[in-house]
Amino acid sequence: MRNLTRPAATGTALIALLALAACGDGGDSGGGGADEGDSGDASSIVVWTGDTIPDRVAATEEIVAAFTAETGIEVELVGVEEDQFNQVLTSAAAAGDLPDVVGSQPLAAVRTLAANELLNTEATAAVIEALGADTFSERSLELTRDGEEQLSVPTDAWSQLLYYRTDLFEAAGLDAPETYEDILAAAEALDSDDVAGFVGATTPGDAFTQQTFEHLALANGCELVDESGEIVIASDQCVEAFEFYQELIGNFSVAGTQDVDTVRAGYFAGQAAMAIWSTFLLDELAGLRNDALPSCPECVDDPEFLAANTAVVAGLQGPSGDEPAQFGEVSSWAITATAATEPSQQFIEYMLSDGYVDWIAIAPEGKFPVRNGTADNPTEYVEAWQGLDVGVDTSAPLSDFYPQEVIDILQSGADTFSRWGITQGQGDLVGASLGELPVPQAIGALTGGGSDAQAAAEQAAEALRVIQDSLQ
Repeated sequence: MRNLTRPAATGTALIALLALAACGDGGDSGGGGADEGDSGDASSIVVWTGDTIPDRVAATEEIVAAFTAETGIEVELVGVEEDQFNQVLTSAAAAGDLPDVVGSQPLAAVRTLAANELLNTEATAAVIEALGADTFSERSLELTRDGEEQLSVPTDAWSQLLYYRTDLFEAAGLDAPETYEDILAAAEALDSDDVAGFVGATTPGDAFTQQTFEHLALANGCELVDESGEIVIASDQCVEAFEFYQELIGNFSVAGTQDVDTVRAGYFAGQAAMAIWSTFLLDELAGLRNDALPSCPECVDDPEFLAANTAVVAGLQGPSGDEPAQFGEVSSWAITATAATEPSQQFIEYMLSDGYVDWIAIAPEGKFPVRNGTADNPTEYVEAWQGLDVGVDTSAPLSDFYPQEVIDILQSGADTFSRWGITQGQGDLVGASLGELPVPQAIGALTGGGSDAQAAAEQAAEALRVIQDSLQ
């Protein structure tokens, strides 16, 4: 799996070290060599990126080189894995050596930076104003905002999707799986000795399990916390979501725990009628990545068979949900509190203008533009995205393999996203919970037969309260 959100633990140790760093010598320089709060003319900046796959690093370095050639500002690009971010951040803060800009990190990482007062939100607001707030997806700005403060500049998004076999659905006369009722009916009708009705993540120690369940839970109006910050994952809506997943996995899936690799492998082998995975599956499903090729019987003679017979559903709806909902991730550029402000702003503005198409071209299947275009051409970047090649070992546009209705679903982008805890101001709790993974632990117990839905929900709620208390 590429670029799924897998943040490491965030807890009292991180906050304590950051507090100590804040109490140190206020004159320590930031990554770009400027004093805290200095907006001076530093000639170099340090940029952290979560895009650490070698080909992505190389592509980013080319964009950075073009920025340096245009502005004269040198950029030291440092790759930081998402699951190492908090550890590296803690060390950098304790040493008074924060970078100027942090990029390609998920929403929870941005909230961690904000919770520890490590962001220059005035500089961020200036970037948004310079580029034009109305050129961005409104939802992407909402997800990266805390009250009136714009915490980071959203850059791109990927989303969770329900993939399903259109040939099997059509043969059985089934509706598209858009609701809990649709999904269960299809899973029951299509489940057999050869084909599982559904495959989905159940591994207790995997963030992919949370992403999968959150996607389904949001559809039923299940939230992690309410507007006051109280843990509400044991609500009736959430218990109903746990019951739904227990029935789906227990009755119509495969034996044993499932993770990011086994879910993909099952669907690629033609052994599942439905699966939940991110948009990063699309190029692999089309046979454009040699180490993850579809292996279904029909794929031997027709490598594009599975892509041609797959459709996707973005927003799902449960019986207690008010409207369809979808899990998605928005990546951002964030300016730190110790950054050299002006060159950091210049860098981000470049990455979302002259360098933007090259940036989303790094992985178009998982970098949908959240800046739609410019004031002069409001759809410039979305239109450019449609023509970009995807793939690792072979390259071609998504439109070569998928119908326009799939492309249209992807183009809805971040506008349809919902997320646990982010808009309720509990991003630090979200980040911390992704370290200990209480929800996947509860899912593992539930699908492994160790608890029922009510007990699983209460298990997750109690663990989350302990984490929340540790952040006080």
